[in-house]
Amino acid sequence: MSKEVVVFTSNTCPHCVTAKEYFKEKGIEFTERNVQTDPEARKELMQKGIMAVPVVVIGGETIVGFDKNKVEELLG
Repeated sequence: MSKEVVVFTSNTCPHCVTAKEYFKEKGIEFTERNVQTDPEARKELMQKGIMAVPVVVIGGETIVGFDKNKVEELLG
């Protein structure tokens, strides 16, 4: 069973592009939540005390920034 992957992004974030490209290359489906266009996404991150993107959530585990090793570990 695959884990749900959510990527919080913004329009001006180069690391967000890197993260999205990584998941596309690996054929991993993900949901993108843009904090600039989605007030709910922004509120959700702020409630977690996170003020930066990208944020990758895999199966409920939150990774702030794009940490490829951690992502691969969680995707197992």
